[in-house]
Amino acid sequence: MSRRPVNPSRRYGDAGGGAALFSLSKSRSPPLLSIVLTVLGVLLIVAFFHSGSGSGLKNLVSRVEGDFSCTLEVLRAIPILKKTYGGGIHKVLHVGPDSCSVVANLLKEEETEAWGVEPYDIEDADANCKRLVRNGIVRVADIKFPLPYRPKSFPLVIVSDALDYLSPRYLNKTLPDFARVSADGVVVFTGFPGQRKAKAADVSKYGRAAKLRSSTWWSTYFVQTSLEENEEAAKKFSGAAEKSSYTPNCQIFHLRSYR
Repeated sequence: MSRRPVNPSRRYGDAGGGAALFSLSKSRSPPLLSIVLTVLGVLLIVAFFHSGSGSGLKNLVSRVEGDFSCTLEVLRAIPILKKTYGGGIHKVLHVGPDSCSVVANLLKEEETEAWGVEPYDIEDADANCKRLVRNGIVRVADIKFPLPYRPKSFPLVIVSDALDYLSPRYLNKTLPDFARVSADGVVVFTGFPGQRKAKAADVSKYGRAAKLRSSTWWSTYFVQTSLEENEEAAKKFSGAAEKSSYTPNCQIFHLRSYR
């Protein structure tokens, strides 16, 4: 996918590596407290990853490296989106890199149908992702062209980490197409200016470096392309986020579907 999961045993060392470090450090007789803290730190990181919080660790590492992922932000925002859209969250299309991870998490929600569109190659995807593709739940498709869905096929369309890599030429076609296939709205997750979205090695996959636009730029763009912001949904989302102490790390825009 767009970014490979971090292997905690390579970045931090596994529990066995921690034991070796303990043995080596002991021979040099550093302060006992330092040794204990080092070993505990390694064990806590490994336990955190294997406890099912892999996405949380991946999010943490992304922030440390300065490489923010709005697709990970979608996973954090699912409970808030459910409170905002109610029945609309029961049938969702996600568009963006790592769509398999978003779809897999949405499918765990009760009474939720989810599909995905992966805009880039999935050669390094895991077996679960390739299974979703084989079953037709996730499609690999170039979003510069119309999506292979009928109008209003999905109540809600969520897009993340995809629009930032499109030039205005293609953006003018792509975002309106998302509004076409949605019935209740489109939710756009995009980075803040100043955040680093893609490293140089990723440009060959995305086709260009990310262009992170300001909220003012997006608001102007929505008006110019006849896309109406859904102020009611934005207020509901903001209220639910405040009650849940949720602070997004990406810009989130709520758009109305074409009537």
